[in-house]
Amino acid sequence: MTDAFAKPELRDLVRQFTRKEIVPHLDGWERAGEVPRDLHRRAAELGLLGIGFPEEVGGEGGDLLDSIVVTEEIIQSGGSSGLIAALFTHGIALPHIVSSGDRDLIDRFVRPTLRGELIGCLAITEPDGGSDVAGIRTTAKADGDSYIVNGTKLFITSGARADFATTAVRTEEGIKLLVAEGFTVTRTLEKMGWHCSDTAELSFVDVRVPRTHDVGGFHELMRHFAAERLSLAVQCYATAQRCLDLTLAWVRDRHTFGRPLASRQLVRHRLAEMARQVDVARTYVRHTAERVASGEQLVTEVAMAKNTAVAACDHVVDQAVQLHGGLGYLRDTEVERHYRDARIMGIGGGTTEIMNEIIAKQLGV
Repeated sequence: MTDAFAKPELRDLVRQFTRKEIVPHLDGWERAGEVPRDLHRRAAELGLLGIGFPEEVGGEGGDLLDSIVVTEEIIQSGGSSGLIAALFTHGIALPHIVSSGDRDLIDRFVRPTLRGELIGCLAITEPDGGSDVAGIRTTAKADGDSYIVNGTKLFITSGARADFATTAVRTEEGIKLLVAEGFTVTRTLEKMGWHCSDTAELSFVDVRVPRTHDVGGFHELMRHFAAERLSLAVQCYATAQRCLDLTLAWVRDRHTFGRPLASRQLVRHRLAEMARQVDVARTYVRHTAERVASGEQLVTEVAMAKNTAVAACDHVVDQAVQLHGGLGYLRDTEVERHYRDARIMGIGGGTTEIMNEIIAKQLGV
């Protein structure tokens, strides 16, 4: 049986890029609160930004599974989910533009972004609501051949560095997605984790957006949530696997009372449970991703996949810190970073509770 996720050449390319361009600088970017724009250009030169995007829009081709391989390998090679969020925000900012098929918008926003020249973000969440997309209050009023946009967006990944925002707004015709420029970064937000990924509050005050920048409505917005949720699920099990690997190495080398930690049954059983949860999460998420990549429109299974991976990650990162002891609590220890970064996974892309509500509806309750 062929392993659709093997892809040794792609994995080797990503591994080398991560070890050379990311790992030596990641601690500095964490403290700076963002990654440099030049990292986008270097990733683009290797074709990494374009993976999963069609060649006809400036991408490298490939599909969802190739994007998953990139995420897995960056984290497995010493990167982090925060780095994924910062470098690959275009994965949620561009698909709506690509799906619109508008050649002018693709030339203006998609191609330059995939070349690492522009940075885009997806602006949906607002101060008065998170997962309630239907309750969006940011307005876009028609004015000739433009919309006038007013409102505030909160918790916007890469918002502080973004050149444009694919923005959810309310019009007289319902929810729309507009590609907007001219917004103001009201403030950059400090977070528990994902320190290298800038997050911002954006303000739209009489921002004029051409009507031609309309790239879809509510249904298009919801359709693309599946890819975002699967991406977060992949980050979860990849982070868990990385923490398991780091912990295995630690307990073999760390000696207490004259014996390695790995020689103690309690430690071995904890490791066994960590490994079980990682494997279950990876297997289910990958299976779901293959179905989505083949064209199935899955909602419930994607929600299950995300929650399964979040639960596994929560357990494994906690145990990794515990088994590292005092070292695991230090800022410069990799498992400490993963512990902080993992907390957002059950919130971003739809909370665990929202995922459970989706699952419950499928059960008829």
